[in-house]
Amino acid sequence: MPKLQGFEFWSRTLGGARHVVAPMVDQSELAWRLLSRRHGAQLCYTPMLHAQVFVRDANYRKENLYCEVCPEDRPLIVQFCANDPEVFVQAGLLAQDYCDAIDLNLGCPQMIAKRGHYGAFLQEEWDLLQRMVLLAHERLSVPVTCKIRVFPEIDRTVRYAQMLEKAGCQLLTVHGRTKEQKGPMAGTASWEHIKAVRKAVGIPVFANGNIRCLQDVEQCIQDTGVQGVMTAEGNLHNPALFEGRSPAVWELAEEYLDIVQQHPCPLSYVRAHLFKLWHHTLQVHQQLREELAKVKTLEGVAAVSQALKLRCQEDMSRQQEGVRPPGNLPAFHWICQPYIRPGPREGSKENSGGRSKRALEEEEGSLDGLSKNKLKKQLRNPHKTFDPSLKPKYAKCDQCGNPKGNRCVFNLCRGCCKKRAFRETADCPGHGLLFKTKLEKSLAWKETQPGLQEPQQGRPGTPGGFSEVMGSALA
Repeated sequence: MPKLQGFEFWSRTLGGARHVVAPMVDQSELAWRLLSRRHGAQLCYTPMLHAQVFVRDANYRKENLYCEVCPEDRPLIVQFCANDPEVFVQAGLLAQDYCDAIDLNLGCPQMIAKRGHYGAFLQEEWDLLQRMVLLAHERLSVPVTCKIRVFPEIDRTVRYAQMLEKAGCQLLTVHGRTKEQKGPMAGTASWEHIKAVRKAVGIPVFANGNIRCLQDVEQCIQDTGVQGVMTAEGNLHNPALFEGRSPAVWELAEEYLDIVQQHPCPLSYVRAHLFKLWHHTLQVHQQLREELAKVKTLEGVAAVSQALKLRCQEDMSRQQEGVRPPGNLPAFHWICQPYIRPGPREGSKENSGGRSKRALEEEEGSLDGLSKNKLKKQLRNPHKTFDPSLKPKYAKCDQCGNPKGNRCVFNLCRGCCKKRAFRETADCPGHGLLFKTKLEKSLAWKETQPGLQEPQQGRPGTPGGFSEVMGSALA
C-alpha cells in the first residue's frame, strides 16, 4: 500500500488533528502524552531525539521509543534533530514501525543546537535540507514532516516552506518566531508569516506560538487558515488547555503522577512537570519549592505535591469573595493558567502579588551573580567553579567525538576502544580491556591439556573458539 501524502495523510492517518502537543526535550514523554490525550490533545510528538545517538545506541532507542507498545498513544510523530541525510534516514528506518510520521527538527534555537549544528541553525543550508527531506521521503515507509522557525522576511519564509514541500515534506509546522526570538527576547509570534506560508503551500500546516488558552487556538485557526495548532509551554502549564478548562492544579498533578506509576519515566522529567504545573503556587509557598528540588523519589515528589494541595486549599478557605488575584495573574495561583514569560526589563521587577521566576533567581543569586541552580550545586560541592577558563578540556575520541579515555592506548572512548581491541586482539590497560592477555592465557592453558582437540574453524591466527568466547565480552 503506497504511503499517504499531504492532506490525505493529515485527514486519514492523523484523523484531521487540530489540537497538537509539541515535541519537547525531556517533557513530552509517554506519561505526559497520555495525560494530554485524556484532555483534548489529538496528536502528540515525542521529545526531540538525536538521530545519531538513536542509530548507535540501543538503550537510547529502548528508553525513548521501544520501551512499551501503547495503543492509546497514537497518532504519534517521532521528531529527530540531524544534519546528515544518511543518519537521518537510518534513524527514521529504526523508528518508522513505532509511529505515524518522522519529523525533522528545524526549529530548535537553543545554544546546544548551535553547537551540534542542527535545528534552526540549519535554516540557511537549503541544499542540505533538500537532500535530507528528499532521501527520507524516498526511503521511509511513513511520511516525513518538518518543524521550522520563520525568517524575518515573509517572502523568504514562504520560499523556505515551498522548498521543503518540493523536497517531499508532507506536513509543515511553522513556529512564528525567528531563531533569535527566545527566552526573555521571545516576543510575539508572527501569525502573518504563518498565514502567508499556509496560502503558499499545498500541504497541511500547523501553527505554533502565542497559544495560552483554547480561545487562542480558535483565533489562530481563524486568522491563519491552518489545519491545526501546536502548543508547548501552554500545554505544560495547563494540560487541559484543549478542553477549554482551567482546573485546580492538584487535579492534573495527581492524575499525571498516577500515570507515571503505570508508565515510569526519569524522576527529573516528573519534577520538571511539577515545577511547571505548580509554578504560580511555588512563588507564594517558596519553602516547598526547595523541598520539591531536593526530593529523590517519586513518593517524595508526590508528598510535596500533596503538601502544596493542602496549602492551596487553606488559601482558598481564607479567600474573600469578590477579591481579584494579586499581580497580573488571570486566576488565583492554584488554578492552571499560562505563564507569561518576562521580557528583558520585566524580569528584574517585583509584581505586587508574586514575583517572576527570573526575579527570584536574580534575588537568590545576587551575591555571587550565580543562578539559583548554580548556587544549589555550589552548596553541595563548595569547591565547584563555574569559571569556563578553569574547566577541564576533554579530548575527543578519534572515531565518534565522545570524550576519550585519558589513558586509552588508542585515543578512543571506551565503546570504540572495546571494538578495536577485540578486532585486533589487543590490550588497553587504560580501559581495563585485556583481550590479548586473555588469549595468551587461553593458549597457555590449552598447551597443558594434551587431550584437548583443536577446533576446526576459526578466524586467521586465532583459535576458532576465541571469537565466541571473547565475543561475550562485547555483549
